[in-house]
Amino acid sequence: MIRKVIQIDETKCNGCGLCAEACHENAIGMVDGKARLLRDDYCDGLGDCLPACPMDAISFVEREAAPYDKEAVMKNIREKSGTMLAQWPVQIKLAPVRAPYFQEADLLIAADCTAYAYGKFHETFMKDKVTLIGCTKLDGIDYSEKLGEILKQNDIRSVTVIRMEVPCCRGMELAVQKALEASGKSLPFQVSVISVDGRIL
Repeated sequence: MIRKVIQIDETKCNGCGLCAEACHENAIGMVDGKARLLRDDYCDGLGDCLPACPMDAISFVEREAAPYDKEAVMKNIREKSGTMLAQWPVQIKLAPVRAPYFQEADLLIAADCTAYAYGKFHETFMKDKVTLIGCTKLDGIDYSEKLGEILKQNDIRSVTVIRMEVPCCRGMELAVQKALEASGKSLPFQVSVISVDGRIL
């Protein structure tokens, strides 16, 4: 397709790397001391890199280029940063009832403390899942109604609950069970419990 992407004049580039830092999509990288557009499909055509370049070496061109692939960009960013977070917001009370990221999703519902107690939380539990977090005790909210609507109004594939071993954290598991019943759906459901010393029980 013909679309707007950046073009870098390597004869003007001084290799400072400021454009690569300014590119939120990781479309620009440093190769042999010069800035390069690494992938067309990572360039959103918005040009956050242009004002960062002190040498005026970057401009827009319209040419044949692969379409911007937001999903590939987000996957690349997650892999480079070490985060497995697939969407925002993550707080149950802030999450919308309906969202595109819920479609065909494996849903992870985690008590707030679990990510702090278990050091490998991202790679062990969050990979390829949509994550929602909350604390039934501190938030003072019965999450079952909202979670029930999320399950009812979206095509969720499975639900995993991660909670701490402490008694108050069982409220999260009970809220999700109640939500599943209210949704009227029969979904794969599992619970993992984290000990206060950071082990999976």
